[in-house]
Amino acid sequence: MKLLLFFLACLACLACAAELEGVHKVYVMPMSRGMDQYLVNRLVGEHIFVVVTDPKLADAVFTDSLGESFVSRWEDISTVKSPESAAKPAEATPGSFLGETANKLTNPAVNSSFGRSRGTLFLVDPKSHAVVWATYDPPKDGTGKELDHTASDIVSRLKKVLNVKK
Repeated sequence: MKLLLFFLACLACLACAAELEGVHKVYVMPMSRGMDQYLVNRLVGEHIFVVVTDPKLADAVFTDSLGESFVSRWEDISTVKSPESAAKPAEATPGSFLGETANKLTNPAVNSSFGRSRGTLFLVDPKSHAVVWATYDPPKDGTGKELDHTASDIVSRLKKVLNVKK
């Protein structure tokens, strides 16, 4: 029985590595404590992935949250408004003094960083929203040195999965 479980775990690792092999360009979403900045620094420094600033070019997305909050934030980031609609002022309707507000949120709690998981990081396929890879590595504190150390640990784990040679 233990041998069967070990075999299934090995197959799961191989499947994860196969999905990761197709990832070359990543977009890193804003994360709590500025972890995204440290992660980008380490990903680029170690030449693991190309980090893109246009979410439409990404093969995968790094995020620290999933579910409705991820979907909502991803849709906000990845949808680009046409120049005509952005330049066109909102028309006031009769009885409305200011018209439509520009920065209206449907549910502010969805975009809040309060209550996000601290330390869990996900690599998500932006088309299917499937989690390709995940890790849990909470920083001990919020100092820059500790966040950089945590980002280094995360990138080391990725390198092991991808079999990247130094």
